Amino acid sequence: MQKHNKIIIYTDGASRGNPGPGGYGAILMWGNYTKELSAGYRFTTNNRMELLGVIKALEALKKNNLSITIYTDSQYIVNAVQEKWLDNWIRTQFKGGKKNKDLWLQYHQLAQAHHIQFKWIKGHADSIHNNRCDILATTAADKKHLLIDKGYEQKIILRKKLLL
Repeated sequence: MQKHNKIIIYTDGASRGNPGPGGYGAILMWGNYTKELSAGYRFTTNNRMELLGVIKALEALKKNNLSITIYTDSQYIVNAVQEKWLDNWIRTQFKGGKKNKDLWLQYHQLAQAHHIQFKWIKGHADSIHNNRCDILATTAADKKHLLIDKGYEQKIILRKKLLL
């Protein structure tokens, strides 16, 4: 029996307006198995959906200590991890108004269980898997019954209260 502990993940995020309705799409590939994930949110940003796609893909994994390659068209994510921006944000407790702290901390915790490598790919180009993730993300963003991005909407409500 062949042991498969290498996972390939493609992710994408989208928002209709930034902020606005948004969604993520992810494709997980393990051996001969493929799984697609997507969900839409009523009010969010593109970067949050890009990051949520990665998080939801990692949450879907049933085992730890996997070798994972994540393909994304988000330079925000690739640079934050590979250039060690995230390590610095965590060390400085996200001072200076760094965005998406809730999602970055969630990603960081999930990432500890695996060996993850990010690869940037050009969006809307010749990657059939990235293009499929884009379709999953935009279709999810266009649905009628959207989820609430609590981390984002609570921050907006708090800002409005502080301005009153």
